[in-house]
Amino acid sequence: MLSRLLDLRPLFADALLVTNTPDVYAEYGLRSVRDVVPNRGAPGGVHTALVHARTTWVFAVACDMPFVSVEVTQMLLRSRSDAKDVICFEVEGRPEPLLALYRCSIAGAWGRALSAEPSFRQLFRHFRTHLLGDSELRQVDPQMRAIASINTPEDLARFGIKSPGTEGSAP
Repeated sequence: MLSRLLDLRPLFADALLVTNTPDVYAEYGLRSVRDVVPNRGAPGGVHTALVHARTTWVFAVACDMPFVSVEVTQMLLRSRSDAKDVICFEVEGRPEPLLALYRCSIAGAWGRALSAEPSFRQLFRHFRTHLLGDSELRQVDPQMRAIASINTPEDLARFGIKSPGTEGSAP
């Protein structure tokens, strides 16, 4: 799944992998970093990316979301503005924080907020957040596959992907 996400790499000046097991991903040749604040889950991973970023903005995407397209990514990138700190889609009333853009200048405040072990929704209240509606996502991704997470063999089957190592696996 990581290979599919790396297809988006030409859209960005840098790529960073946040993982506490960098050896597992060594073959990809990516700059990898461990969580700055351990045991804070995905919000902690976003913080780590913000701290280690070499760019003004971080595009954060979960590694289990292999259907993020160039078009979806470009829609987020076009939504950047000086008046916003976080940009993501809101689908069925819920933000999609791991398909989002984050301004790196919020790293300090984000890190301080982690001590309370907040949800993304709680964190977003501290920042100038712009939520793109699911109707906007459907303009470039009618089936809304970009927000699909693949975590089980059933998820693979739902999208017509055979488990790795089986004949006929989709790329």
